[in-house]
Amino acid sequence: MQRQVWHILTGGEICKGFKVDSEKGLSDREVSRRLAEFGPNSLVVKKGVNPVFLFLGQFKDFMVLVLMVATLISGLLGEIADAVTILAIVFLNAVLGFIQEYKAERSMESLRSLTAPEAMVLRNSRTEKVPASGLAPGDILMLEAGDRIPADIRWLNTSNIRVEESALTGESQPVTKMNQPLTDEYSSVADRKNMGYMGTVVVNGRGLGIVIATGMNTEMGMIAGMIQEVKEEETPLQKRLAQLGKWLVTISLAVCVVVVVTGVLQGESFEKMFFAGVSLAVAAIPEGLPAIVTVALAIGVQRMVKRNAVIRKLPAVETLGCATVICSDKTGTLTQNEMTVRRIFCDNQVITLTGQGYDPKGDYHGADPYKDKGPLKELLRCAALCNNAVLTKKGIQVAGLFRGKGQDSIWGIEGDPTEGALLVAAAKAGVWREALERKEQRVAEIPFESERKRMTVIYKNKEEYKAYVKGAPDVVLGLCSREMTKDGVVELTSERRKQILFYNDEMASHALRVLALGLKDVRRGEPNGDVENDLIFLGLTGMIDPPRTSAVKAIKVCQAAGIKPVMITGDHKLTAQAVAKELGIIHGFNERVVTGIELDQMTDEDLSHMVMNISVFARVAPRDKLRIVRALKKNGQIVAMTGDGVNDAPAVKEADIGVAMGQTGTDVTKEASAMVISDDNFAAIVAAVEEGRGIYDNIRKFIRYLLSCNLGEVLTMFLGTLTGLPLPLLPIQILWVNLVTDGLPAMALGVDGTEPDIMKRVPRQPEESVFARGLGQKILIRGTIIGLATLFVFVIGLWYGVGLLAARTMAFTTLVFSQLFHVFDCKSERRGIFEVGIFSNPLLVVAVAISVTMQLSVIYLPALQAIFKTTALVGWQWLVILVAAGGPSLIIGLTRLIRNRYQPAKSSPNFSFKKSVH
Repeated sequence: MQRQVWHILTGGEICKGFKVDSEKGLSDREVSRRLAEFGPNSLVVKKGVNPVFLFLGQFKDFMVLVLMVATLISGLLGEIADAVTILAIVFLNAVLGFIQEYKAERSMESLRSLTAPEAMVLRNSRTEKVPASGLAPGDILMLEAGDRIPADIRWLNTSNIRVEESALTGESQPVTKMNQPLTDEYSSVADRKNMGYMGTVVVNGRGLGIVIATGMNTEMGMIAGMIQEVKEEETPLQKRLAQLGKWLVTISLAVCVVVVVTGVLQGESFEKMFFAGVSLAVAAIPEGLPAIVTVALAIGVQRMVKRNAVIRKLPAVETLGCATVICSDKTGTLTQNEMTVRRIFCDNQVITLTGQGYDPKGDYHGADPYKDKGPLKELLRCAALCNNAVLTKKGIQVAGLFRGKGQDSIWGIEGDPTEGALLVAAAKAGVWREALERKEQRVAEIPFESERKRMTVIYKNKEEYKAYVKGAPDVVLGLCSREMTKDGVVELTSERRKQILFYNDEMASHALRVLALGLKDVRRGEPNGDVENDLIFLGLTGMIDPPRTSAVKAIKVCQAAGIKPVMITGDHKLTAQAVAKELGIIHGFNERVVTGIELDQMTDEDLSHMVMNISVFARVAPRDKLRIVRALKKNGQIVAMTGDGVNDAPAVKEADIGVAMGQTGTDVTKEASAMVISDDNFAAIVAAVEEGRGIYDNIRKFIRYLLSCNLGEVLTMFLGTLTGLPLPLLPIQILWVNLVTDGLPAMALGVDGTEPDIMKRVPRQPEESVFARGLGQKILIRGTIIGLATLFVFVIGLWYGVGLLAARTMAFTTLVFSQLFHVFDCKSERRGIFEVGIFSNPLLVVAVAISVTMQLSVIYLPALQAIFKTTALVGWQWLVILVAAGGPSLIIGLTRLIRNRYQPAKSSPNFSFKKSVH
């Protein structure tokens, strides 16, 4: 039998195909045979990596190997403190990487926890409870409210059964199930009303089903397979830093060899030049770079925690910062996952309700329900009484009157979300069921059934009986003969019926779920068949799961930042379209919305060509989300994917940055993600984008700073040796410069604050080099200036005859102070030292002050003078040093101030979401 046709076959045909009697079930012998053939009903998890090997694998990175070599060299040179520091950095990075990868290994375990532990099954003509892992295809299952479905099934018999499938399909409402065959062979998983799926939960009714797939052959099993197939990729930052590290090591070693050879050829001893070359190599390679990246990302993580985003993987913030597309599930992420009545049609009035979700606040626009004593009040009474949901406040059922004004309490619903929406709509008008039932008593109920499409309750007030009815508009309207108006009860004419159906269609066209309400005075003992006839029509209610207010604002900020939001949902096309329009993702109902069925008819190549022109995908299956993310990545996009349900997990893991919802998200999605939004607020993603961009800016800042400084050091030694001058710096002085400038100032620069216009820029191109946008040029120019300034001061010292010791001390100090001045230039790539505010980063000021103190110590303390071969400097020497070291920063700062103040700012480049497929 083939998977795709089970939903179009009758129950009898499926039982025949599985060779099972639905009244007897399988025999124990047959179950054993099928388990041997199909395997146990459990999700297969690939064998995890041994933790020891996982930890050792952290030391294979190229920059880590460079750091290990630097450790060895530092040890040989007697720099034990340097060696210990570098080893600590390496070990810290290894531990962080190990923790992240070890957590990722647990994602499949979370998925397995969604499977039911036991199942009630019919075998050998009797019912028995068996472990869910022992189910076989063809088993007959008995399920009722509260049960988790343990395998994929085809319903054979249903009694008012509804199933919560949002974790699998994204459907925001429990789905009413049936046992009749469907006609559409290619219907999506969410539309197969006669099917049940592993991991979903029965919330109402009971039913009988036949197992048609177990284990990895279930829809949940396919998701498990997709999660395991997704390969981990390096982030753009990791790729760039790896490339940078290799480039720096190659260039640095080549220059050092040239320095050593040149020095020896000019008469210097080999031993002296060898140690000078090794010292220069240690200085040239920025071994502090991985540590500063780690610290910068860690600080970003702490900032994110304060903004309700928990980072599971350190590079996640940076990656989200360069995201060009954010794919988001609709239910619970962009919307509140709380049905809300938005419109009421009553007595020829269209009334709009404000307020969000389950909170019974908000006002009625178009009517005053507190003054209304006619149709609207009766409609709301009907909504409150023909209802089995319960409105709760902080987990406590509400009893008595409470209008809710000025309250900040947390409200919720126990029961059906649709009934909850009606209950809240009544509460907003001061109509509370608890208060009504003090005077009226429910005496009978005719429950909702999918065949009847309506629900009726009968209440007694003294000796009077009233029936309250709600249901599908066409059904309820067909049972009505009269309508309640402000002028009393009038006959419901055929013309009036057309008008009511017109308003029903108008609400439905805006993706509102519409219910009709009616009532009737009944006689005691009146037969049920008569109770629901000759009703009085009260009106229509239209409801929807509303967008989050914060999500609307967040989407505007994303669009201003050049990031394209894409909605990917399992909900119906019309609902998705309406919500997307309200959110601002699309701007009209004429914009194309692609459904899962349309996606099934596209090849991967077709999808790649059109995906950048689509902002809303509706009625999609888990594999569709995965295809969409892959198609976007194929177009060169950096893709973020938010989600909460199990159905989102493969796409969340496949995305460059996966974002899970903390409150409604399943453990599977959280484990597959790189970031968890703790309050399920889409706005926190915008905060992540801002932090990510800021962190990448900071990484560029200290790369600019470190490489400019290191280039200055290399050029000082290289040009000094090349021109036949004595060595401008001794090996120990080079190592000291490396410690003083690459340490605290660079670290403080890595945690600098974000610039004001950071969310008004377009995302950087994913393939952009770390040196893009003129950074490489800035490094070369400033590094050259630092090197030449140092050599200039060295030559001045020699020319004035202060002696080699004092000239080296002057050059040594000039190099340090040039770098300390330059650190303030690096605070911004667009603004100068007079605009950024020197004291805007107190940590940087403190770090520079400490570095200055350390440098003064080696110049003026006799004990350190002997170690570092320095001598005390006098006034004119300091003047030369400060002019040479600080002059470039002052000139550049003044130039930028004039340019930014008197020249109009350049507009941001236009950003296009369309890119050709490579």
